[in-house]
Amino acid sequence: MQVPAGADDRPNVIFILTDDQGCGDGAAFGHPYLKTPTLDRLAAEGSHFKQFYVASPVCSPSRAAFMTGQYPARHSVDHIYRNDTEWNDRLGIPHYLDPSVETLPGMLRRAGYVTGHFGKWHLGKAGGAPDPGAYGIDEHLTYASPGDPMFACADEMEPVPEQLWRECGRSEEQARFYRYSSQIIADQAINFIEKHRDERFFMNVWTAVPHAPLLPTETMLAEYRRLAPSADARQFGRWMQDYLRKAPDLERQMKTYCAAMTDLDVHIGRVIERLDALGLADNTIVVFASDNGPEDYEIGNARNAGVGNTGPLRARKRSLYEGGIRTPLLVRWPGRVPAGRVDDENIVAAVDLLPTVCELAGVEVPADIACDGTSVASAWQGAKRERSKPLHWEWMFKIWHDDYVSPMLAIREGDWKLLHNPDGSRVELYDVNQDPEEVTNRAADYPDVVNRLREASLAWQRTLPESRVRNQWTEHVAPWDVPPEDPLDRD
Repeated sequence: MQVPAGADDRPNVIFILTDDQGCGDGAAFGHPYLKTPTLDRLAAEGSHFKQFYVASPVCSPSRAAFMTGQYPARHSVDHIYRNDTEWNDRLGIPHYLDPSVETLPGMLRRAGYVTGHFGKWHLGKAGGAPDPGAYGIDEHLTYASPGDPMFACADEMEPVPEQLWRECGRSEEQARFYRYSSQIIADQAINFIEKHRDERFFMNVWTAVPHAPLLPTETMLAEYRRLAPSADARQFGRWMQDYLRKAPDLERQMKTYCAAMTDLDVHIGRVIERLDALGLADNTIVVFASDNGPEDYEIGNARNAGVGNTGPLRARKRSLYEGGIRTPLLVRWPGRVPAGRVDDENIVAAVDLLPTVCELAGVEVPADIACDGTSVASAWQGAKRERSKPLHWEWMFKIWHDDYVSPMLAIREGDWKLLHNPDGSRVELYDVNQDPEEVTNRAADYPDVVNRLREASLAWQRTLPESRVRNQWTEHVAPWDVPPEDPLDRD
């Protein structure tokens, strides 16, 4: 359905989602070395939400929450999907997100929006998984999806030296795609905008960077040739400083990471500039976020991706401490979202994206959809908004760094965050506004708060579908030891 110019003032929406980007990975977010003029511009022209939470510390569950407005465990998406049915079965997860589930692009498409998805998918590719079109998406070109069709876009790019693609454990075709992925994904996004400039559109732009492997060209690296990074830079918090001091080769790792991130920023900039040049900026909401905290350099060939910055926050990907589940969130909508605002009060979450975008697009969420999120449209537009219900997390699998091995469950309500194991062990209570580093456990000081939040967390867990891995906890098997985990999230 084509909408005549001026006849429909509903906003377009572009949702840019990076992969494994830390909350401190951007100049505007406090990184001491990283050059990100596009992200800085989005922050200056929009609002930066500093208390933004994803629904999982790993990729597939996090993405399922953005798409559905529900906690991923409700769909048994407890870990990453692999193109390996045995892996999925061992973890007790389905091979792909159920295509009958209501999704944000599906709701918008029924309301007359043209929908697109370009870049990473990672919502299932094994066991007869459908392509993204089954989820309400009109146009798509993706990887980590059935057939990985986006890989072919790199066929005409310069080859990657054999030593590099062998070192990263990928094929040459895959390595070539990852090297140029930011450009390839931006090209597709720009084509979609140009094609549908006179219609109402929703588009997911889900990037590969900074997920491993990072393979920047010499031209990309030249920007940081003279960088001499220090683990003691004051912008890094204590957890980050301690972590970087143990890095195998901090200079090489940081140069590689920064080069890949700046290249990503350049290509996000191309998308934003094209949007502006077509006169679409004022009626387009641009949302920018990351799917989870940064990778750990102890994960095989993720060494260079493993120096992402969590700022003052504790832990990284796979952990329920703040560094694993709190990521950047930028929202730009000229004239509607305050420019240059840094919001460190409102608690907003990935599960809020669906109801928020639907409200702003004038789309009613079906009454039978039990959203775990709530619309935070007023918070996006500058108001202070108290959450009506707490946020919940569950993570049952391996965490690599001893300092980051969090309990299995977490709940955030107001200033309080409780982490605990279902059997009552490892109870940790933090006032995360006063103590974002999660250093001082206040559980002994506030037993009433602990008991109330623990009961709420356990009651939430009881609403989740049965899980073979969750059931093993009742046999006192440590959840981070079961089942064995492949050393690298290869998608």
